[in-house]
Amino acid sequence: MSKSRSVLVVGAGLTGAVVARALAEQGHRVRVIDERDHIAGNCHTRRDPETGVMVHVYGPHIFHTDDAGVWDFINRHCEMMPYRHQVKAKVGGAVYSMPVNLHTINQFFGTAMSPHEAERFVAGLAEHGPDAPHSFEEQGLRLVGRALYEAFFQGYTRKQWGVEPSRLPAAILKRLPLRFTYDDNYFFHRFQGIPREGYTAAVASILDHPGIALHLATSAENLGAGGDDHTVYTGALDRYFGHRLGRLGYRTLRFEREVVPAPHQGTAVMNYCDVDVPYTRITEHMYFAPWEMAGFDRSVIYREYSASAGAGDIPYYPVRLLDDKALLQRYVALARQTPAVTFAGRLGSYAYLDMDVAIRRAMDVGSHLLAAFAAECAPEAFVHPV
Repeated sequence: MSKSRSVLVVGAGLTGAVVARALAEQGHRVRVIDERDHIAGNCHTRRDPETGVMVHVYGPHIFHTDDAGVWDFINRHCEMMPYRHQVKAKVGGAVYSMPVNLHTINQFFGTAMSPHEAERFVAGLAEHGPDAPHSFEEQGLRLVGRALYEAFFQGYTRKQWGVEPSRLPAAILKRLPLRFTYDDNYFFHRFQGIPREGYTAAVASILDHPGIALHLATSAENLGAGGDDHTVYTGALDRYFGHRLGRLGYRTLRFEREVVPAPHQGTAVMNYCDVDVPYTRITEHMYFAPWEMAGFDRSVIYREYSASAGAGDIPYYPVRLLDDKALLQRYVALARQTPAVTFAGRLGSYAYLDMDVAIRRAMDVGSHLLAAFAAECAPEAFVHPV
């Protein structure tokens, strides 16, 4: 084993917790700090004091993966309960099944097509071009045609991202499935679930190691010099450098909480696709713990509003428009010149990461650091391409 190092991990979300655990298990001393007064970052969960419902404080998080190693890891730190995520969408006063599937298509067009008939029908609606689609809008028109695109994607996307879909990359829409069956399971991964006691309890278990010291309500800017051998920074990349080159674009979310009689909308998530409805969706949190639902006569709903992130806002989604990507590369160059710091996670790499990918990448960061420490060489600033 290499000599014990002192490592500062900035951020007590999934990425920071997984990296800290990997280092501590190999005998290194780890301090984990977070400026919030809780762990688990944006997947933080807690009991609503008024109703007892387990609430996903920063919006719903559904664990889904095909990575058996990640699934085994999370199951070592919590009891994952089976959960089947279903989403509905309100369009023009009607409720449809999401993602777009055979039921959605037949309901929208007033038909009763078979899978093969629907596939041929939608293929006939698709708008084709000579080149691969570059924008969200081009990808949507290629995928489902104009009528379905305008009903289910155009308005919702404008509200969610604050820009015209023609300015967004096609990759955003490529993450959403199109099915010609009646399967309305939102995700198609082999392993799906939600921790019985919530994500915060799971992250607490990951951080529960004698080699890890946790300090909440502590920001990196106010910490001062600590004499650590290395820092793993999972905060916003541009923030680390004091935004000296400019601010990377993020979307933030605002939640409007209401306690209502249970059940309220009959599903966990209802998207509001019409552009004249100011919120993007309503989430009903008791549905994220179906094993508890029978015990509640009141329910907690969140109306979710998307906006451009300002200086004091929590950054949720990187926008990654062309200007952002150019600025990102300048920050990456700056980071590569910064000694003894590894940047990781959603904010540290300015990337949209599902939870399973965040955990896998954090495992990779931990392995990379351990190898570098053992070889007495300087770790890379970024383990994965940015």
